[in-house]
Parts: sequence; structure tokens; C-alpha cells
Amino acid sequence: MNAMKRTPLYPVYVKHGAKTIDFGGWELPVQFAGIQKEHEAVRTKAGLFDVSHMGEIRVTGSDSFAFLQHLLSNDLSKLQPYQAQYTLMCYPDGGVVDDLLVYKYADDHYMLVVNASNTSKDFDWLQKHAEGDVRLEDISERTALIALQGPAALTIMKKLTEAPLEELRPFRFVPEAQAGGHTVMISRTGYTGEDGFEIYLPAEDAPELWEKLLEKGGEDGLLPAGLGARDTLRFEAALPLYGQELSSGISPLEAGLGMFVKLDKGDFIGREALAEQKRHGTRRRLVGIEMIERGIPRSHYPVFAGDRQIGEVTTGTQSPTFKTNIGLALIDTAYASAGTEVAVEIRGKKLKAKVVATPFYRREKR
Repeated sequence: MNAMKRTPLYPVYVKHGAKTIDFGGWELPVQFAGIQKEHEAVRTKAGLFDVSHMGEIRVTGSDSFAFLQHLLSNDLSKLQPYQAQYTLMCYPDGGVVDDLLVYKYADDHYMLVVNASNTSKDFDWLQKHAEGDVRLEDISERTALIALQGPAALTIMKKLTEAPLEELRPFRFVPEAQAGGHTVMISRTGYTGEDGFEIYLPAEDAPELWEKLLEKGGEDGLLPAGLGARDTLRFEAALPLYGQELSSGISPLEAGLGMFVKLDKGDFIGREALAEQKRHGTRRRLVGIEMIERGIPRSHYPVFAGDRQIGEVTTGTQSPTFKTNIGLALIDTAYASAGTEVAVEIRGKKLKAKVVATPFYRREKR
């Protein structure tokens, strides 16, 4: 049996009392002080996440732009240097290889941030399609990633860096800055529905910066947070998780991510299949559901209209913010209108629910 992988920040888990789990072969913290407490900290103050298990792939060379434009669904021509973009990499049939962030340094230099469990698969897919002057480098092992999320994130970051982060708009990044005595890249991105920053730095520097962030952010209510809160936060904001809302069998259009699929940009892998879906509509659609009867919808629970199964729950829980039992579900399009009554089978019983608008949570602009 193979030992689980650990990030450079594993030593701090023990110090801060984390409960760890096996997450796709990685030993990662599911919680520190408790999921509810960590979730609330991010919504009202700030939370600190170790996201170093994510994969980073550097793409360089004079043909980098054309290469990525052919592989990714979004339009890379819209990016200026030091901007980031959410996008998807698709199979020819429109299914998803992965969803990812692409960071543009220059026309011949990009960094892709991919899902941890997909890193090897993604790298192989990229290599398979590389043509011309394109160089690929998996820099995941030597790169750490710390996410600081929540309304107090800017206040805390200003204590550790002189980089002009007030001026940094969402999905922009500072390619090189000093933070807590370390050279880092800082982007204004995240996966929680809140404002915040993601900090990329050499793996060996991560533990010291983590501790400095917690020290400086303590008076602002900063807490270390684990995968449990990360999942409830992203879920309330209706942000997809690969393997649940996206997969090789679920297209971006079915998942409601059409805004990140630019069919008019020119050819890319999967375009023909996605254009066909756009023309004729998708058979299934990802929707929000809220339980009417008492019960918590969980991943893979069947969803019914009468006696007919029309889909299944992809993610569900009791919302820590709203205390309601809600879920995301992939169901037949005919039943996807808000207000439609459906049923979720929970422990052998079909319990009433209704389709509701998403996201469940949207932060107030401050």
C-alpha cells in the first residue's frame, strides 16, 4: 500500500491540532477547530487554507498561446500579462478533462493550476497535444500554495507585504512580491465566494509564511481552515468540484459554465460537440435544490419527479450560513426551472424538495 502524499505544510497540521483524511491520495486537514467555526471565520473574518496539493504546470515557448487556445474553452486572447482566467479543458465529445486557472505572464509564458488528482492526467493530455515551440514543466512538487480568504484578507496581507494589493482587481496577480520575508506570487483569486488571495511560493518557504500569516492575522480573527470548510464554502457559492459537478461525462454546458466556453474564438478541442449542445440544448442541467421535508441531500442521492428518476445530487449538505438543507443536482432539463417540486431519495424515502436559483450565497460588495 502506497503512503499518502503530504504537502510542505504537513508539519503545521500537528501543531495546530488538525484532523487529517485521505483526499485523493493526499493526507490533508479536513478541519482544525471545526468545520462550522472555520466556515464562519471565512464568511465574517478570514481563513487560511493549505492548497499545496494542487498542480502547477508551466507552459513556455513561442507557440504557447496557440497551443493553449486550442486546448482550453475560454478565450486566451482576452488575457493581458498578469491576468488569470478560469477555463476548462475538454475531450472531443465535450466532457471535461479538468477545470483550471490559467495565469498569463507573457505571450510565451503561462502557468496552469489544475486539480490535484488530475495533475498527471492533465500533464499527459497536454504533452499529447503539444506542437511547435511549446515546453511543459510540472512544477507542482516545488510549489506551495496558501489561500487567505475572507473579508479581512486584505487587512492581513498588508501587514506582511508592501505590494499594492488594494489596486489588485480580481483575477489579476502580482508576479513577484515580498511577503513575510519571502518571494511570492500573489493572485486575487479563490474558491470560497469571498474576497481573498492565493499565494504561490517555494515549497520550503511555506511553513514559515503560514505561521507569520496566522500570527499577524490573529487579531483580525484569522483561523486555519481545512477541506471541510473549503467544500461548504465553495458549495454555497455554487463553484464546481471536479468529480462531482464536472467530469469526463459532464460537459461545461450541462454544469452551467457556458460563460467560460467561447465558441466564437475559433477551433478548440471539444468545440464541435459543445456547439451541438448549444444549438439543441442539453438533456441535463445542474440546478440548486432546497429540501422542503426534513433530510440532507448527499452526493449521488437519486432525484425523482413522481416515480421517475430524473438525475442525482452532485453535492449537498446543511448550509453552515443559512442552516437550510440544500444541494446541487444534475437533472433532466425539463424539470430545471426554479420552483419545480422534485423529490430526493434519502435512506429509502422520497422527500420533497424544490429547484432554487444558484448561487446559494453571494457576498456583499464592501
